[in-house]
Parts: sequence; structure tokens; C-alpha cells
Amino acid sequence: MELIELKEIRSTNTYVKEHAHELPDEAVVYTRHQSAGRGQKGNSWEAEPGKNLTFSLLLHRPAVEVKRQFLLSEAVALATVETLDSYADGFAVKWPNDIYHHDCKIAGILIEQSLDGPAIDYSVIGIGLNVNQRAFVSDAPNPVSLANITGGQYELVPLLKQLCANIIARCGNLGDSKLNDTYMSRLWRNDGKPHPCQLPDGTRFEASIADVAPDGTLTLRHSDNTLHAYQFKEVAQLL
Repeated sequence: MELIELKEIRSTNTYVKEHAHELPDEAVVYTRHQSAGRGQKGNSWEAEPGKNLTFSLLLHRPAVEVKRQFLLSEAVALATVETLDSYADGFAVKWPNDIYHHDCKIAGILIEQSLDGPAIDYSVIGIGLNVNQRAFVSDAPNPVSLANITGGQYELVPLLKQLCANIIARCGNLGDSKLNDTYMSRLWRNDGKPHPCQLPDGTRFEASIADVAPDGTLTLRHSDNTLHAYQFKEVAQLL
């Protein structure tokens, strides 16, 4: 693992993609101030300069088929919650890969792939983790930080190294037959109970989680006991 600190940058993911073939495998680019961080669905990521972790990890040729690339997402999400487990209880993965503390969001993950035919040439794993920020001013509905949860303050680089080491270890074992089961066991609201959901057209309904497939498809059990499968952005789980 090679750590590369940039004082200020618009997006660590963008930087790593632009320099992917110049950077070594497992390079980590991090910054104290990311001015245009990106999240899933094109959302921005609020991060007070110097208070949080905003970084991207580069993996050349991860050992996973393109059609099963969601296993990489599962591994990264699990590594993140397992790292946070050493600081407090109550962390979970909100499908597909947001990290929650109970009903509040502490981290977002954005994984971008470059394909080389049937293989993945490289993966850029971008993470924003709220660490020492106490107050949030964006219109995000439910942000929380490690400092909010525990009342403590944390050195960023040691936490970064711990998290990246866990991610690299998890991503080096994508053939683990228990990976999906472990992911399901840490999934937010995977309790067999119905919870509110919403379709892109505004239709609301209640459903419980039935399964997540290796390609990331989420299967929900509706109140009439029928099963429906959803791809990314086809359904939202509401607070």
C-alpha cells in the first residue's frame, strides 16, 4: 500500500482514474480537502476540510469476473463496517454499499471500474467517511460521524491505514463462499420486517429484504408476499 496525500483536489476518484496506469497497485490517494466529491447517483459528498477521510484506493486486475463485480462492492462495504466495529456498535450496510450507524449515514462508497474486454482492468474504490466533523450543513437527511457517535476525536492517517488494509484483505479473498452470506448478515433492515420503499415514479410501498444476488440485484418481498427484483436506482429504501 502506497499513501499519496494531495493537499486539495476536486475528486480523488477522478484523479486516480486519470493516473491509473501510472500508479502502483493498492495506491491510496487521499486529501484533507475534496472540493467536489462524488457519491452514488451523482450526489455530492459533504466533508469539512481536515475533519474526515476522503480517499480512493486503486486495485489493478481485481480477481473477479465482470458479471460478479458486485462481490467487490460487498467486500469493500464489509471491510468498512468491520473496521468501524472496533470503535462502536450498530454499523450496517445499506444496499448497495452506504454505511449506516442505525438510521444515520456515516460513509458513502463509489466504486468505478475500467473494463478490458471480459475482465476488469482496474477498480477505483472511493470512500467518504465522516470522522471528526460534528455539524453538517448540507440538506443530506441523516449524516453522522464517528465523533458524533463516540464523543472522541481520531487521528485520520492511522484510521485510513487500518481501513485500507482491511479493504485490501477482503478484496484479496473475493472467492470466499461466505462473502454474500456475511454481507446479508450486516445488511441494514434485513430483519424480515416490512419497511418503507419508493419507486422512481414516487410510488410507495412496504417490503422486506429477501435476497441480494451476486450482480447486486435486490429482491424484496412485498406485503402481498410476492417477490420483486430491483437493480440500482430502481428502488429506494426510505427512512
